[in-house]
Amino acid sequence: MIVMKFGGTSVESAEAIERVAKIVATRRDQLPLVVVSAMAKVTDELVLIGQQASSGDSETALASVQGLRQRHLATASELLGQKRAASLRPKLDLCLRELEKFANGLSAVRELTPRGSDYLLSFGELLSSVIVADAFAVRGLNAAWVDSRACVVTDAAHTRAVPQMNETRDKCKKKILPLLLKKRIPVMGGFIAATADGVPTTLGRGGSDYSAAIVGRALDAARIEIWTDVEGMMTTDPRLCPGARTIKRIGFNEAAELAYFGAKVLHPATLLPAIHKNIPVYVLNSRNLKSTGTEITAQAPPSRDTFRAITAKTGISIVNVVASRGVMVHGFLRSVFEALDRHSTSVDIVAISEVSMSFTMETKRLPKALLEELEQIADVTCDDKQAIICLVGEDIHGKPGIAASVFNRIAEAGVNVRMISQGASEINISFVIQENDVPSAVRCLHDRFFPAHSHPTRRKNGTTKATGVNGRGTLAKGLTAAGVTAG
Repeated sequence: MIVMKFGGTSVESAEAIERVAKIVATRRDQLPLVVVSAMAKVTDELVLIGQQASSGDSETALASVQGLRQRHLATASELLGQKRAASLRPKLDLCLRELEKFANGLSAVRELTPRGSDYLLSFGELLSSVIVADAFAVRGLNAAWVDSRACVVTDAAHTRAVPQMNETRDKCKKKILPLLLKKRIPVMGGFIAATADGVPTTLGRGGSDYSAAIVGRALDAARIEIWTDVEGMMTTDPRLCPGARTIKRIGFNEAAELAYFGAKVLHPATLLPAIHKNIPVYVLNSRNLKSTGTEITAQAPPSRDTFRAITAKTGISIVNVVASRGVMVHGFLRSVFEALDRHSTSVDIVAISEVSMSFTMETKRLPKALLEELEQIADVTCDDKQAIICLVGEDIHGKPGIAASVFNRIAEAGVNVRMISQGASEINISFVIQENDVPSAVRCLHDRFFPAHSHPTRRKNGTTKATGVNGRGTLAKGLTAAGVTAG
């Protein structure tokens, strides 16, 4: 069996869901399980409803719920026709009435807890998966809707729950395997899960990719396909650099590093379950069935370019902690790390000198309480609006002069570097710059390490010959315009 995950833009409208049904139809004989995100922008709308309701503005919150109602019912009607949509409406109405009830409750108590946030955000995936399952059935696909909360089991760390794989494997085999054996197509929402006691949880924003990988691991999938609206993983963000190009093949470690340091095509945790079972992952474009996308496997062919890709992670803060009041150095460092642990903070880059320490983390995840605690033992400053630039590639340390090439190029672009990390990872060079310098930094680095002459060139017969990236023109034998082999 295979797992096919479709993101929010892939199910954003009736037209988009129609495309998804056609894609799934090409995989019918491979026992597909389909995981879908909420329709594009719906999760953002639910976040807004939570803010409106918890501030006491129930009228605006309920108007927003009504907007979601109209959008989902209109999409169902366009996909299913009036008669079939009418039969599905009670199920959608039940879900939407629960959302209204919850918004009213928030307005009364004026507090949105992490547990409440998970419950609120679950409605997006529930609504989209119900509609997609019915749309498949109308188009001759033997689909069956599956409640993800009955399959994916997590701990109770609300908003960023951690999957419990043994329990999840048991639930998936019980709930999903019988459907696959009957050649039915299970359709479930990504991102949402539940504790062993049935309390709804979520895997964090963007967690639908992660859901697909978790279920794929639980059911020993032959491969996991992540369908989105871009041509796979790219050498950099094409919005920053028009010369960016698709990476045909990449290793698990490289892809995970890129995802963590800002490549938005994949949730950072997506590859962990796949790595555990060595399941190949494909990133494909739901708007271009001829695209071969990116293949992610344990081992990928060496790149002809110095790096595999360049990525940028914005919204970063640098926290500088300098020992004060005669604190012993070893005691100072221990105190800082213990404070980080107490506040469950995850840092990106750390730089340590004899009596000081600097670290970076996402500004939105930087606890004010952590800064207040650190101020009790040290002098603390915090610089916001920073960004991490990360260059990823295998065996960087085995190639002399790479760091010099990177930082000479950055200096030529007039960009100031605040922090540098090299050596902690064998496959990346990372450094911190001001956020507004990101476009110029990325463009100058991409021009240097991914020159135009290494772009794929077109042969006379219309086929593509890759002269860069990894030296291959196609992913593997057996790729077709509409599908990918197990690799």
